[in-house]
Amino acid sequence: MTDDRRPAKKPPMRDVLAEAAFGLFMERGFERTTVDDIVARAGVGRRSFFRYFPSKEDAVFPDHERCLADMTAFLEAAGDGDPVDTVCDAARLVLRMYAVNPEFSVQRYRLTREVPGLRTYELSVVRRYERTLAGYLERRGDGTREAALRAEVTAASVVAAHNNGLRSWLRSGGQGDAGAEVDRALELVRTVWGRASARPAVTAAEDEVIVMVAAKGAPMWRVVQRIESALGQD
Repeated sequence: MTDDRRPAKKPPMRDVLAEAAFGLFMERGFERTTVDDIVARAGVGRRSFFRYFPSKEDAVFPDHERCLADMTAFLEAAGDGDPVDTVCDAARLVLRMYAVNPEFSVQRYRLTREVPGLRTYELSVVRRYERTLAGYLERRGDGTREAALRAEVTAASVVAAHNNGLRSWLRSGGQGDAGAEVDRALELVRTVWGRASARPAVTAAEDEVIVMVAAKGAPMWRVVQRIESALGQD
């Protein structure tokens, strides 16, 4: 009788280094951990570390490069639906990345709050997501300055809404439904910036119609604001 069992496949070196780095960060603190410490625990040389991570900060966020690539591919493959719906769905890819390993995500969130340099690095990562979403929205626009502005503001709104829900979940220690928190926040973005928000007339009741007239060059956010204000009047 032959033994068909095969040796377990070794994890990618990038993951090995990231795991070694984060373990040390939690044990010793970020500032007190050196690259030499990390490679010693991983059992590799310094060149191996810098082949995968330009800095210690990059080792704290090893999954964002893959997530950003997934987001880019998702947007490139998107159809002709509401572009705001599409970028909201794209933002959920980031949420799923965090939700795969709640314990790690919560620990990283706490570490990031303690180290100013990591907070700065995290902001640069968030900005890359925002630029990716804004680029997609601008490509779906009509090429005008107004469309470009709308793309930037909508992307910033999506990121802010997503992060609000995500951080609420992280602050709770990863308890509850992270998706519900993020969905609630993103629904507000859809209401304000989705295609439905651009309708010039809104029916308030069977026998009442509100018609809103705006100047041709009025910014979209002001149009939406005036519609919402009208609907709120008795």
